[in-house]
Amino acid sequence: MKLRAIASCALVLAVISFASRVGAQESKTTAPKADRQYSGMYSFLKEGEFVQLTVEDDGRITGFVSRYGDGESDRDAFLDQYFKSGKLEGNKLSFITESVHAVWFEFKGTVERGEGKNPGDEAYYVLKGTLTYNATDAGKKAITHPREVELKMFPKESN
Repeated sequence: MKLRAIASCALVLAVISFASRVGAQESKTTAPKADRQYSGMYSFLKEGEFVQLTVEDDGRITGFVSRYGDGESDRDAFLDQYFKSGKLEGNKLSFITESVHAVWFEFKGTVERGEGKNPGDEAYYVLKGTLTYNATDAGKKAITHPREVELKMFPKESN
C-alpha cells in the first residue's frame, strides 16, 4: 500500500514538473501579441492625405499612404503607396512604402498617446518621428528630404 502511494505521488510530481517545463518553453517561444489598438487611419502631409496602418499579430505592419502626386505627370492625382515593409516593437514604429513614380517614403518613430481624451477620438494616438521623402530624378540622382512629423489618428466612427 505504501509503495502504491509513493508511486502515485511520484507520478503526480512528474506530470506537474513536465507541465511546468512545457509552459515555460511555450512562454519563451510565443511572441507577445502586438498592440492592435494602434491600427487605423492617420493624417499625412496635406489635407485629404492619409496613412492607413494595420498592426498584425506578429508586430508586422501593413498599410499604405494615400497622397496627392507632386510630379509633372501626376500632379494632384491621388496615389496609393503600399508598405513594402513595416514593424512595430513596443511603441517603436517603422515602415517603408513601395516606390510610385520614383517616390517613396520611410518613417521611423513612435506611436504615442495624443490629445484625444477617449479611444476613438481624433488624435487619441499620434505617430511621431522622422518621415523621409525619397525620390530619384530623371538623371537617376537620389533626393532625400527628412522632416519631423506628427501624424494624428482620425476619429473612429461609432456604431
